[in-house]
Amino acid sequence: MDDHSRAPIQSTEPHEKTEPGKVPPKETEKIRRLKALSNRGLFALALFIALSIGAIRDFDFLPSFSAHIRHLLGHPPSANMISGVLLLYSFAAIVLILSRMTTGSDKFGPFANVGYLAGFYFFYHFAGALEENFWAVFAAGLTVLSLETYHIRTYCSEEIRKELDARAGVPREHNNDRDFD
Repeated sequence: MDDHSRAPIQSTEPHEKTEPGKVPPKETEKIRRLKALSNRGLFALALFIALSIGAIRDFDFLPSFSAHIRHLLGHPPSANMISGVLLLYSFAAIVLILSRMTTGSDKFGPFANVGYLAGFYFFYHFAGALEENFWAVFAAGLTVLSLETYHIRTYCSEEIRKELDARAGVPREHNNDRDFD
C-alpha cells in the first residue's frame, strides 16, 4: 500500500481539518474514480491506434464480403463524398469538444469518436479507397481523440484538486487564485 492511499486517523473532534495532501477514506473512492476516468481517453486512443493498424493492412485479417453481401449493401459512396463527410465530422467534433472544455462540462465521448472513425475506415475500405485516404482518417482521429483526451484529463485533474482543497479546508475563493499565479 503506498502513502497516497492511506487515510489519516480520524479523531472524534468535530471541527478538525484534514492535513493538506491527506484524504479521508470516503473521499478516496471519488478520487480513484476520477483517476480511472482520466484514463478513458487514453484507452480510446489505444483502441483507435489498434484499429488503424488493421486499417493500414486493409483489414486483410478479416473475411471479405461475399458477392451477395456486397449486392445487399449496394454501391459504395464515392471517396470524395466520404472525404467531405470526414472533414465535416472532424470540424464538428473539434468544435463540440472545445465548447465542452470552455464550459467545464463533464460529458465525454471518446469511444463514440472511435466508432465514427471506424465507420470512415469501413466506408473507404468498402469504396476501395482506403489506401489513398488512410492518413486523412488517421490524422483526423489523432486530432479529435487527443483533444478529447486532453479535455478528460484536465477536467479530472481540476476535480481532484478541488476535492483535495475541500478536504484540506481551503476556502472556495482561494481556489480560484491559483489560476492567476
